[in-house]
Amino acid sequence: MRRRVVGEARGHRQCRLIAAACRWSFAVSGEATFRNEGVPAAAIGARSVIMYAVQKPSRDGTLMTTAANDAGIATRALIFALLALACGHMLSTLLRTIPAVSLDLMAADFHMEPQALASLTSIYHFAFAAAQIPVGAAMDRFGVRPVSLSLLAGTVFGAVASGFATGPESFAVGQLLLGIATSGMLMCPMTLAAKQLSAARFGLWSGAILSIGNIGMLLSSSPLAFVIDHYGWRAGFWISAFGGILVALAVFALVPNQPAEHKDDSSPLAQMIEVVRLGLSRPLRGLIALALVSLASSLVLRGLWGGPWLMQIKGLTRVEAGNQLGAFTLAMIAGPLCIGMVDRRLGRRRELVVGTHAFAALLLALMALGAPHLAVAWLFGVTVMPPYYDLALFVLIGLSTSAQPLLFGMSRQLVDAQVAGKALAALNLAFFLGTALMQSLTGAVAALAGLPAVLLFMAAALALGVLIFLTYTRANS
Repeated sequence: MRRRVVGEARGHRQCRLIAAACRWSFAVSGEATFRNEGVPAAAIGARSVIMYAVQKPSRDGTLMTTAANDAGIATRALIFALLALACGHMLSTLLRTIPAVSLDLMAADFHMEPQALASLTSIYHFAFAAAQIPVGAAMDRFGVRPVSLSLLAGTVFGAVASGFATGPESFAVGQLLLGIATSGMLMCPMTLAAKQLSAARFGLWSGAILSIGNIGMLLSSSPLAFVIDHYGWRAGFWISAFGGILVALAVFALVPNQPAEHKDDSSPLAQMIEVVRLGLSRPLRGLIALALVSLASSLVLRGLWGGPWLMQIKGLTRVEAGNQLGAFTLAMIAGPLCIGMVDRRLGRRRELVVGTHAFAALLLALMALGAPHLAVAWLFGVTVMPPYYDLALFVLIGLSTSAQPLLFGMSRQLVDAQVAGKALAALNLAFFLGTALMQSLTGAVAALAGLPAVLLFMAAALALGVLIFLTYTRANS
């Protein structure tokens, strides 16, 4: 009898040890999944613990420690891989926003008007948008690692070409190369995260990846302004090329070479047509309309017109303008994480998207009307609103336009699971196609009516996007 009681007690201790190891493995792994198994890492860790315990029971904590260490190593490897790929997205945002701080110097070198050069830089965004679907198909066919390395090589080449440009034609070629090469810098970490993480963890990491990428815009504010003042605008592209080499080395060392999953044998053109068809369908029509102006309003303001507005209208130096744009960028970095937390607490995604974007449209209009002799300046009895007024508006705009990740979440709720990937691709295409269109159109508006009209145009476009979004989405979305 005593022997049986002792045996049962020992069995209970082993069961408690197995359960504790499973819980520890789950907590450490963060629900990362392993491609070869297709199940969460926590489940793999738990299964390993149970099998080992059945084969060789242990009386100490060695078994639990081993399982936890294995799960921790796998999780750390995945985190480092995602960080390396996210640095590629950061490089992309840096290259995208270089013209904002150096537009006047570049235009002088190329003997052309700044407004014409602003329209020329939209080639980058058109190439970026056009390459979205082919790059996505390449990732399905070849895997994330080889595609990201190829894109980084193209980024280095495009940055060098832009840095050595001698006129608008050669600069346009460099921007075309950069647009194609950086088109997958966001998709690479997003694809790896989507395949390796659970849905809950993917939502967290998608916001983190966007925030890390926006650090590139922070680097293109005061630090880039300092470099341009001392070494010229070309130095920005050369430094970016060197950064591309460093990121490529990190990706080569940290991102695993996993087998590809080629699920769609159709041509890139057929895939593009299917994505466009889905984007124009009624369930996604409102989301696509808002996506066309949502990211465009913040990127075009930060990446093109923010610098000229502060230097030409408000009389700031290049470094002072860079400082204000740096604060704008900090808000864009913190914004996605803050919006995600508010969304989880409120649970009213549609109202949050509408409120933030409508508020951003109002802020853009207030910034425009603070120009010399316009309504806001007249109400305050001054010729022009001071730069601190613009600083506050920049920060608020950066926070309120950071709700774009919520549109991705809404798209997954509005379509069937089998077309969720194409819905995400349609939204991504709309984000960057809208940025290209906004950049081209605002260049024409600036040439015809000046910079205040540019901000009013962007505010009107954002308000129109909100109205269409309200029309085509339901209250329970």
